[in-house]
Amino acid sequence: MAKVKKAYFCKNCGFEAPKWLGKCPACGEWNSFTEEIIAKESGGSVPALVAGGMPASRPQRVRDIRESDRRRIDIGNREVNRVLGGGLVPGSLILLGGEPGIGKSTLSLQIALAANGLRTLYVSGEESAEQIKMRAARIGIGNDECLVYPETLLENIVAQITEQQPDVVVIDSIQTIYTELIESSAGSVSQIRECAATLLKYAKSTGTSIFIIGHITKDGTIAGPKILEHIVDVVLQFEGDSNNIYRILRGNKNRFGATFEIGVFEMLESGLRGVDNPSEILLTHYEEPLSGIAVGAAADGVRPYLIEVQALVSGAAYGTPQRTATGFDAKRMSMLLAVVEKRLGLKMFQKDVFLNFAGGFKVADPGLDLSVVAAVVSSYYDRPVGEGICCAGEIGLSGEIRPAPRTEQRISEAARLGFRRIIVSGYLPKGSKRPEGIEIVGINSITELPRALFVE
Repeated sequence: MAKVKKAYFCKNCGFEAPKWLGKCPACGEWNSFTEEIIAKESGGSVPALVAGGMPASRPQRVRDIRESDRRRIDIGNREVNRVLGGGLVPGSLILLGGEPGIGKSTLSLQIALAANGLRTLYVSGEESAEQIKMRAARIGIGNDECLVYPETLLENIVAQITEQQPDVVVIDSIQTIYTELIESSAGSVSQIRECAATLLKYAKSTGTSIFIIGHITKDGTIAGPKILEHIVDVVLQFEGDSNNIYRILRGNKNRFGATFEIGVFEMLESGLRGVDNPSEILLTHYEEPLSGIAVGAAADGVRPYLIEVQALVSGAAYGTPQRTATGFDAKRMSMLLAVVEKRLGLKMFQKDVFLNFAGGFKVADPGLDLSVVAAVVSSYYDRPVGEGICCAGEIGLSGEIRPAPRTEQRISEAARLGFRRIIVSGYLPKGSKRPEGIEIVGINSITELPRALFVE
């Protein structure tokens, strides 16, 4: 009888070992090795994957390589085009990950149905054709050239891609696809690695763009070996709370563009709708001014937007004060509270502090430090911030106000939305643009912030 070849793989990074190890020598994770069957030994050679249409490449000089006439493809979704860097690059392999139920399949089906006249193939290993038709009817079928193919065997998928020759392929999901060359079950480290490598080879050799959906672990990382993220050209992360209607598409890796762009979507009954102006959904208009609320001018990549920061400062009822931040780094909030206590003399060690960002957004922009402190100071004194005032600045440990990245774009966005005053760093370059209709107040230290906020 033929012997079965087995190996142990790390579920975190994909490291292969001939025997079980308690700690992975590559990534340092404990108890992450699982046993997988690789293949059965035989006298003959391993059969090659029937991929048809994969021409063998030859070395070429850089100057002899001809550039494609179509560098970017408009896929009919403005927000996805923005995150990809202006459109889809032919022959690219794109990985889309996110929480269960966040809308990955809905977004990928919308891309397949609205691909601007492109021929698309939607491969589903999780749903039947009838289930996909039900979602397509709810979204609205707009592309007659979209083909649906429920299948999990990689050899059959590649054969159909070769036969149909689509422009865009969607694989939902990579954890359900398997190849007969490997004996382990679908979703294992070796299966994911082999299937992703085969799809990458096909995409590069034929110029077909492929979207693959990936599951994530309970820690929020892409499930499977880390090599999966290294193989693909683009890694997109779909973020948001399933209880909230707003979603953020963020690029964590992009070989053809920048990684600091975001796309904002609103989950509706008819699918995901792109939000062109995030500031309008992140700002709330109140009938009367409320304390503990400040507006910050944020910038994610080259896209500025205004967001409402809410803070609540109350007496610590149980001795040890609580520090709770939703959508913001709790350690950074603790640092800002220490600066407030040291430089402004506020007794924060006796207070519980709760921080929240409107819309359920997760923000890591240091330029929102000033607005966070403004909301905390407003709640501490129980005085509302002056009407039409927003903030943009980074706070140092000495209490100095540093210029936030892309301050000019933040000021322009605040002026466009009708704010009459914006508080920024006084160390801004003198030659920066000054839009009309908004007063720019420059402060150098956090000690100047209360006077700028509470305008009579």
